[in-house]
Amino acid sequence: MGASYGDENPIAAFATLPGKSALTLIRCSGRGAIELAAGIFSKPEKLLNAAGNTVVHGWIAASGEKIDETLVSVFRAPKSYTGEDGLDISCHGGAAAGWGVMHALREAGFRDALPGEFTFRAFMNGKLDLTRSESVMELVSARTGEGRRHAVKRLSGTLQTEINAIKKTLATVLSGAEMFLDYSEDEIGADPEEAEGRLPGKGPAEEALVRLKNLASSWRRERIYQEGIPAAIAGRPNAGKSSLFNLLLKEERSIVTEIPGTTRDWIEAWISIEGVPIRLLDTAGLRDSGDPVEKIGVERSRRLLEEAELVLYLIDGAEGLTAGDRVFLEDFEKAGGNERTLPSRQILILWNKADIAPMPESFSPAAGRPISVSAKTGEGIPELTGAIAGALANRATAAFDNPQSAALGSVRQKNLVDAAAAALEEALFLAGRGEPLDLIAPLLREAVNALGEITGEISTADILEEMFSRFCVGK
Repeated sequence: MGASYGDENPIAAFATLPGKSALTLIRCSGRGAIELAAGIFSKPEKLLNAAGNTVVHGWIAASGEKIDETLVSVFRAPKSYTGEDGLDISCHGGAAAGWGVMHALREAGFRDALPGEFTFRAFMNGKLDLTRSESVMELVSARTGEGRRHAVKRLSGTLQTEINAIKKTLATVLSGAEMFLDYSEDEIGADPEEAEGRLPGKGPAEEALVRLKNLASSWRRERIYQEGIPAAIAGRPNAGKSSLFNLLLKEERSIVTEIPGTTRDWIEAWISIEGVPIRLLDTAGLRDSGDPVEKIGVERSRRLLEEAELVLYLIDGAEGLTAGDRVFLEDFEKAGGNERTLPSRQILILWNKADIAPMPESFSPAAGRPISVSAKTGEGIPELTGAIAGALANRATAAFDNPQSAALGSVRQKNLVDAAAAALEEALFLAGRGEPLDLIAPLLREAVNALGEITGEISTADILEEMFSRFCVGK
């Protein structure tokens, strides 16, 4: 029978990838974990008697053979990450040492941990709620320092605190409504005419709705920090796209030659601008070509440009604005994509090769004044990165206004906040029409339950397993 997330069996997994590094860390947890580890440790009594949050030095050995010299950090329940007895075994960094220790642990009775199983156990044992559990994987996946800071805020409990505060308010409103339903007006001392169709605590419920909508809007900002922005560099062949790609990346990734059409397919890499991760795409030069390979590359590039949320369009300063440039810019604007009307898809126009062909003062196409740059010398790059940062800020202007507030960290949380807000909005609408409380109370209960799902107070085994299975092994 396969392993499952619900048991308390001792588990082990690499917390760091074994390889050419100074150390490899193996994490162990579960009932009897310390006793099992003592069976393959050179100083069993010392390990068995070790207090929590202490470190023991010794060898991992199996079948009379020493495998590796280690430092074992001991954790005693409930004062551990998982809430169970556990150990962190620091091995030497070579792959052979780490795998040798893992084999010995399996032979001693540990099973391999499932993805996210350590954090799952932390949740089940009350060490973390679901919002903080999800932030663990956010922290592991963070691509920039700003993304890390946002994940740390959720790990510190800012979102949990906000959700619980809103839920407490709605629970109070719900209890007031249910009291009117469960008891007669005489029993609770209410005026029958006033009680009919009235929602007790309507004001706090309206404030809770505002807070829910603010949380929902925060996801647009947080998604940017987690998933990044796809930004495509586009332009005619030999406009300098690959040179700009390499300059922004600070690495020679794209091949650069004087031959137009050198880039036959798109290349991507991650960069960070103002703390926002950007998936930068170097696309093939846009032109009609009889070369079947180049033609495929151009078609792929056009599809990428349709999906990109930010387009950096290069005009070859040596040639000036060509008919092909005009067609692209006109088509882009017709499709609804420009920086003034649609923040979700924007374009920045660049006049490249400014070192040999300065941009004329009078030059200003309909799509906006270009930024003068030189991908060869770096001229204008600070202005370009500033413009990119401004374009990114426009992606979520409302959410950027208060970066210190609680914010959502996953699509799951966003969907549940939306569900809670929709139920509460409907309840307030019915209350405004004077509808009876027996129609309103179930909607309030629906909102409270949705918020309970966010933190994990209300959950099912299937939902939990699906969520934690997306974590990496060892977390």
